[in-house]
Amino acid sequence: MNDRATDAHASIKAALKAQVIETPSWGYGNSGTRFKVFAQAGVPRDPFEKLDDAAQVHAATGVAPVVSLHIPWDRVEDYAALSKHAEDRGLAIGAINANTFQDDAYKLGSVTHADPAVRRKAVDHLLECVDIMDATGSRDLKLWFADGTNYPGQDDITARQDRLFECLQAVYDRLGDDQRLVLEYKLFEPAFYTTDVPDWGTAYAHTLKLGEKAKVVVDTGHHAPGTNIEFIVAFLLREGKLGAFDFNSRFYADDDLMVGAADPFQLFRILHEVAKNGGFDPARQVAFMLDQCHNIEAKIPGVIRSVMNVQEATAKALSVDLDALRAAQRAGDVLGANAVLMDAYNTDVRPLLREVRKEMGLDPDPLAAYAATGWQQRIVAERVGGEQAGWGA
Repeated sequence: MNDRATDAHASIKAALKAQVIETPSWGYGNSGTRFKVFAQAGVPRDPFEKLDDAAQVHAATGVAPVVSLHIPWDRVEDYAALSKHAEDRGLAIGAINANTFQDDAYKLGSVTHADPAVRRKAVDHLLECVDIMDATGSRDLKLWFADGTNYPGQDDITARQDRLFECLQAVYDRLGDDQRLVLEYKLFEPAFYTTDVPDWGTAYAHTLKLGEKAKVVVDTGHHAPGTNIEFIVAFLLREGKLGAFDFNSRFYADDDLMVGAADPFQLFRILHEVAKNGGFDPARQVAFMLDQCHNIEAKIPGVIRSVMNVQEATAKALSVDLDALRAAQRAGDVLGANAVLMDAYNTDVRPLLREVRKEMGLDPDPLAAYAATGWQQRIVAERVGGEQAGWGA
């Protein structure tokens, strides 16, 4: 390699070593479809055991030191103790995810409900989540609302937006100086006629009005078929409003399959926009989190494989020759510009990642490294009795 290529190689390796991928606590618990939740042997029974499993992912990959919590699924009596448990295992608590969709009171909405008492109940829960952020050192409050309507005329669309902003403002005002509100959107489900935060434009408009501590979350499974997600990412980065990702894969709707499983080229295109627009710079504070369910595959290996998929797509995105790309773009060379991107995408980056892992003191094969620990056999043998964690627990 010449000096320029050597410098680029070193820069890519440094970026890969510094990468942080947040894993979700609920990814270690039982999950399934709307028809059936499937139980697996050895699944955690409480948030402490979820952190124990997350530590195995970080030990194998070296880039997953942050774990996102979901309240009330991860509610404990002593959050300082939970945070200490994470710290003792080389982890930190990431985003606190609120839940305003699993209470009978929220059948017709939570923060957009017509009844002020229901809205108050929802806001009280969100404020409780900020208290948990204070106790755990979490930076982000992640909000996704199932609110919407199923029938024309069911409720006033405009009034629901007014109620939504009023509640968001109350929560925003409670945030500390170093805390953020990150707002997620979803095209549909469980509301099928209108969804109160259906797209990035709605989320962007509300966070723009709220202020600098409010950002948008892009969930890769929450868009209509054919949506150009990389455009959304580029726009939000340009505006300083991209706060976080929820990575997963979808074939049809919000499938929540392993990231990179359905369309690895899309993941590459998204991460190319992230890399090109400075989204990997820690100063931009973009959180990269997995949000997926491991229904039929083993939990911990599924999370490890997902982390590896993000690493591979990131390595390819960082390999794009931006000078050549921009020269082709300036010259109007359509095929040449596309070829630059395709060259990076078609590069086999697995040898590079094995090299990176060795330099980090890790096994070059994270899945083999995990299997060799015997952790899976241990938790199957030891986690007997009690109630397994899952949706709602």
